[in-house]
Amino acid sequence: MSKPVVLFLCTGNSARSQMAEAFLRKHGGDRFEVHSAGLNPTGINPLTIQVMNEVGIDMDEHRSKSVSEYLGKLAANYVIFVCEQAEKSCPRLWPFALRSFCWPFDDPAACEGGEETRLQKFRDVRDQIEHQIKEWLATEPDSVGTAAGEESGTES
Repeated sequence: MSKPVVLFLCTGNSARSQMAEAFLRKHGGDRFEVHSAGLNPTGINPLTIQVMNEVGIDMDEHRSKSVSEYLGKLAANYVIFVCEQAEKSCPRLWPFALRSFCWPFDDPAACEGGEETRLQKFRDVRDQIEHQIKEWLATEPDSVGTAAGEESGTES
């Protein structure tokens, strides 16, 4: 039996969606097949790598991916937008996904200021994403037996 597929989408696939992918793999990888992509991939931000290393997650195998790598090739059960821009740009990108959610996190790459200010923003967003992933795993069933289009809570 195959695992439900989760696809995290954001604009650049450089921070938020990469963190979400890594945390879901860590906390629920035995339950889900996990991917992430961006509308305009920009490469993984070095601060993403740094803050994820701080919590014991190695990002060496990660790469920034375009949504086009998955269009028509991946049957996603869950599509989770981690930025409002991605949700606005492609709200029905995967019309056959059983569920889509919008978890809009601040873009840490857009933070201005000195290195410590920017690093703290990346840490804050990282911690918010991990909390959201853990909360979702505690409430989401192992399988996707719900009807297509069913919505609840923070879904879009």
